[in-house]
Amino acid sequence: MREKIIYKAAELFLTLGFKSVTMDDIAQEMGISKKTIYVHFANKTKLVEAVTFHLFDTICDGIDTICGSSNNPIEELYAIKMFVMHHLNNEKASPHYQLKKYYPQIHKALKFKQFEKMHDSVQESLQHGVDTGVFRDTIDVDFISRMYFTGMTGIKDNMFFPTETYTMDYLMESYLEYHLRAIVTEKGFKIMNNFITSNQS
Repeated sequence: MREKIIYKAAELFLTLGFKSVTMDDIAQEMGISKKTIYVHFANKTKLVEAVTFHLFDTICDGIDTICGSSNNPIEELYAIKMFVMHHLNNEKASPHYQLKKYYPQIHKALKFKQFEKMHDSVQESLQHGVDTGVFRDTIDVDFISRMYFTGMTGIKDNMFFPTETYTMDYLMESYLEYHLRAIVTEKGFKIMNNFITSNQS
């Protein structure tokens, strides 16, 4: 039952927002009593925390699978972007913004976990790109991986990139191209261009 509650709550939180959805809403959607939810979660904050880290773990598992099977680091980054967008395709209520505003401690803990995960995997991907000649061998792998994380979290800031003006898909696609153009070799540029062209046609 705990897993079913997390799954349904995640669906509602991503669609309607962390603030808007009540424990009553979740219970009603599931056709159970609110008391049943409280057996597994002491309060809404505990449920939000469980949902947040469940989503994080699910996305991490998917990213690990992609990293283990991709042809090269450039296609890997695009595959990860498409996976994340597909996984959050019902995200209509700026959950990232709501989490930061209403559950700052959970947001802070999530951001730290995201940094640890992304920093390690991006460093590995960058080094692989250098070793295979698609990224310049002069790049500072540690610095670039930190910059990549900063940019990917920065584009989610609604103050700078309002959702009325930019879709998340556009922001991620544009940032990815911006990031890659700064580090690719001529060989990497051809791979990137071919990939972009073939996926637009």
